[in-house]
Amino acid sequence: MLAIGGALVYFNLAFERSAGPEVEVEAVERRDLEAVVSASGKIEPKLSVDISASVMGRVTRLAFNEGDQVESGDFMLEIDPETLRVAVDRGEASLQASRSTQRQAEVSVETARVNLQLAKDNLERQENLWELRLISRETYELAASDVVLRETELRSREVEVATQLQRIRQEEAGLESARYELTKVTITAPITGVVTRRNIEEGETVVIGTMNNQGTVLATVADLSVIEAEVEVDETDIPSVALGQAAEVTIDALPDRRFSGVVTEIGNSPIQETAGAGSQATNFKVVVTLNNEIPGVRPGFTCTADITTAVRLDSLAIPIQAATVREVVVDAAGQMVRPDLGPRRRRGIEPTVSAAEIPVGGSVEELEGVFVARQGRAVFVPVVTGVAGERYFEALSGVAEADLVITGPFSEVRNLEDGDEIRVVGGDGQQEARLGGLRGFLGRARTGASSR
Repeated sequence: MLAIGGALVYFNLAFERSAGPEVEVEAVERRDLEAVVSASGKIEPKLSVDISASVMGRVTRLAFNEGDQVESGDFMLEIDPETLRVAVDRGEASLQASRSTQRQAEVSVETARVNLQLAKDNLERQENLWELRLISRETYELAASDVVLRETELRSREVEVATQLQRIRQEEAGLESARYELTKVTITAPITGVVTRRNIEEGETVVIGTMNNQGTVLATVADLSVIEAEVEVDETDIPSVALGQAAEVTIDALPDRRFSGVVTEIGNSPIQETAGAGSQATNFKVVVTLNNEIPGVRPGFTCTADITTAVRLDSLAIPIQAATVREVVVDAAGQMVRPDLGPRRRRGIEPTVSAAEIPVGGSVEELEGVFVARQGRAVFVPVVTGVAGERYFEALSGVAEADLVITGPFSEVRNLEDGDEIRVVGGDGQQEARLGGLRGFLGRARTGASSR
């Protein structure tokens, strides 16, 4: 009985209520953590085609409305074809005229060949007569000159035929170009999809694009079978984003639904937008391709993508609000040097380490860590953190499972120093630890009393 009484007196003295601030604690546990990068943006189709006119003119037929489903090759609109049809007719007429001229040239060649043959026959007769001295030399030379003239005439006619053939090829090319231009007045659907925009009405005049003028975008057709979320990710988060990472997308227009997808594109060039007067926010475009079709979705819907950049299973986790930074003295090996706190030190009496007390090779550094509640004191423990989840950091070193880390209030965590006295409130883990220690001590005390 004396031993048990002594034990109770010991625990009453050891766990007397501290005079320090009241703090809340949470036990370090193993948890599954996910690091998530959130970014907002808009829903866009993976494939979207803007339809523009290649020829200028007035729209005479319009066969679609915004929201219509179209198949590739479906007729959509027609631009007034009269001017281009006249050009085609003129080209056909010019080609026919060139072919007629070419036939005339071919006839001239045949005529020149016949005349040349006649001249040769005449020269042969005149040679025979000249040998018999039945004609004058002048008559004979005139027949010879006529043969030379007919040969020159034949060559000239053959050149005319070749030239006309080239002219015909030119006319054919011009006609083919005019016919191609005529086909441009009829515009068909370039892809299978939905008309997401129509910017033209029947009777309006379209303008073709130039170097300094974009021209009229008549309509936009989008393939909504593959949907993408184009979001803007802050430059500080981009290094942790990689292709193939899983993501969940929420769309403001479709509440209470989440859509899965994967990262398929990460921009290399930043998108710089003015965030306010004199400041800029640097973001990068990241594309998340959704896994399934979304009925009722429309391009331009506002969305938010949560990209899972890392996953840790069964890892030691500390609450984010418990993490803090303090200046501490470290030795040459990088280990924290704790000052002598004495038997009790109340808040406000801060331990100081003079320059003479800094070990050789040591220094004062800022370390990230947590305060652990131990025997009525707040003990600063440096912690190396890993993945940051929604509410917890992964603790790679520094704490052990079941350690009670101080989580709040924030004002107290901010002002705590290593060794400050504390009073734990709302922490079942602290109470259980005390009761467990008391039970163990009482058990040992009873055993000792029995043996005596």
